[in-house]
Amino acid sequence: MQVLQVQLEVGTDPAEVGRARRWARSRLTGPGTGVDDALADTLILIVSELVTNAVVHTGSPAVLRIQLPAAPGCRAGTVRVEVADASCHPPLQRHADRDETNGRGLELVDGLADRWGWQPEGEGKRIWCEIDPHVPAQAAPALKATTTPETQGFALPQGL
Repeated sequence: MQVLQVQLEVGTDPAEVGRARRWARSRLTGPGTGVDDALADTLILIVSELVTNAVVHTGSPAVLRIQLPAAPGCRAGTVRVEVADASCHPPLQRHADRDETNGRGLELVDGLADRWGWQPEGEGKRIWCEIDPHVPAQAAPALKATTTPETQGFALPQGL
């Protein structure tokens, strides 16, 4: 399967996070990408978190890369998002307390991505994550809304 890689250079201004989101959305939506709206929304959230981390924690420019299947008419394959920056410090996944307003970025990426990690790249590092195609809706178990305090707002498979 052919893979299309697109990339964007990101500066150190916090406004770059919004620019990266808009750029990523323009690359992920449209005919031939094989990316549905739900997957695009998830990927945009991941892009936002990874670019924010690079801008806030490194103080140096970064490069955002997205790799997606390029075969027209094919069902979506694995999509990969990478952010390379000039900092040699490894990423640190925090577990923010309930009332903290920061510190959830990599925890969120961990929950949304099928796989994620990092590796040294030149003088800096590359943080990456991958999302596999999801099970088609007709094959997924039926979902129902729940209203218990522990799961309010979440949908669970019937029978659980």
